[in-house]
Amino acid sequence: MTASLESVADLRQLYVDPGARGQAKVITTIDDNCRSFLAHSPFFVLATADADGRCDASPKGGPPGFVQVLDEHRLAWADLSGNNRLDSFQNLVTNDHVALLFLIPGLDETLRVNGAAELVTDPELGRRVAVDGKPAQITVVVTIAEAYVHCAKALRRAELWSSDQWLPAEELPSAACMIKDHVGLDVDVEVIAAARERDVQENLWRPGGAAGEL
Repeated sequence: MTASLESVADLRQLYVDPGARGQAKVITTIDDNCRSFLAHSPFFVLATADADGRCDASPKGGPPGFVQVLDEHRLAWADLSGNNRLDSFQNLVTNDHVALLFLIPGLDETLRVNGAAELVTDPELGRRVAVDGKPAQITVVVTIAEAYVHCAKALRRAELWSSDQWLPAEELPSAACMIKDHVGLDVDVEVIAAARERDVQENLWRPGGAAGEL
C-alpha cells in the first residue's frame, strides 16, 4: 500500500511551486473585473464547514447579478427557498469561513472568493438584495479575504458547456428515483417527480422558509 501524504512538504515534493502570476493574481478587494464577473454570474457554489470541520457545498442560483457588491470588500445575496435543511446557515452560525465558486454559462474560467460570512436580518438590506421583487428574510453578507480568477482547465476537460456532451433526457440520473430509494418512500416515481416539479414551479422565487420539496 502506498503511503499517505501527511505534510505540505510531502505534497510539494510531487508538484512544482506555483508561478509568480499564480500567486500575484490573488487580490483582497472587489475590483471592476470582479464586479463584472459577478454581474454576469447566475450561479455559484457555497462551501461551508461546521465547528468540527464537517464540510458542505451548496449550489446557489438566481438571475445574473443576484449576488450584489455592497462595497469593495463585501458581497451579499438573498436567502431563497430551499428544502429548509439549512445546512449552510447552521454551519455559518458556528463557523463563518466560506469559499465561493462563481460560474458564467459558456465561460470556462471561474471566480473564486474566500472570506467570512454573516447572516443579517436588516429589512433595508433585505430590500436591496430582493429577487423578483421579494425582499430577503435573511441576507448573507461576505467580507472577502481573497478573490481570484481560476483557470479554464477543469471546465475545459469536462466540456461542461458543450451541448454535444449532454446526455439524452432518458439517460440522465433520476432525482425522483434517488429520493424514492434513499428515503424509502412507498410512492410511484412519477408522483415524486411531479411533486418536485410542482414545488419548483410554485416556490422558485420565494424567500427562505418555503416548504421543502420531496
